[in-house]
Amino acid sequence: MRVLIRGANEAEIRRNPIVRQRQITLCRLRQLFPEPSEAVEPLDIYRDLPVVAGRPAVRLNMIASVDGATAVDGLSGALGGSADRRVFAALRSLADVVLVAAGTVRAETYGPAKVPIAVVSRSLSLDWTTPFFTAASHRPIVVTSKQAPPAALEQAAAVADVMIAGDTEVDLGDAVHQLGERGFRHVLAEGGPSLNGALAAAGLLDELCLTLAPRLVSGKAKRIVAGPALVSPPELRLHGACEEDGYLFLRYRFPGR
Repeated sequence: MRVLIRGANEAEIRRNPIVRQRQITLCRLRQLFPEPSEAVEPLDIYRDLPVVAGRPAVRLNMIASVDGATAVDGLSGALGGSADRRVFAALRSLADVVLVAAGTVRAETYGPAKVPIAVVSRSLSLDWTTPFFTAASHRPIVVTSKQAPPAALEQAAAVADVMIAGDTEVDLGDAVHQLGERGFRHVLAEGGPSLNGALAAAGLLDELCLTLAPRLVSGKAKRIVAGPALVSPPELRLHGACEEDGYLFLRYRFPGR
């Protein structure tokens, strides 16, 4: 969540330097790279979105402990802090659509959001009565394949826009292309690790926003990307680094982005 002065809206912050300075004072996020800077605002440092020719750009946002765990007791929220929540909110506000796996929606108990959310699910094993579907300000998009169960397809169509991408498995390349046809130019992927692995294998990731939490977790939690090893692991380029309360906020761009 962004730290705002009580009673001050976004427009007031932008035009009033006194209010702006008070807001910045409350924000302790500091930039380490590419240029050192104290008290930066997440919206400002994440505003330079990746751009890719021919399809929407895909930015991945994940959090992990220093030993690589993406969750504590199955939930990523236990790893986060106030700065991570501000970064999360900023990334969502800059995206046209969020792309997320059904398992993450279930585990993290997603609710209605201010940005459209596209849920990837081959089996359509979702609870269509949750507020995520019934109270959404933007009708969710459900991305599935031609082999999805007909009864579940009918249930999905009643509360969401259904997107068919792929025959037996969900074709993420086709899904991203279809999102572009709907006018979405900037996709924010939020996991889970298996979806991230599929996006990486398809060459669809353009930027990785990784929050490194100062926690040791151990256990069997997955890494931020799960799946078969990549045939040619890309060498990522550090695009930005910030810090607050021991949390590191790292941005990596993929080759050619």
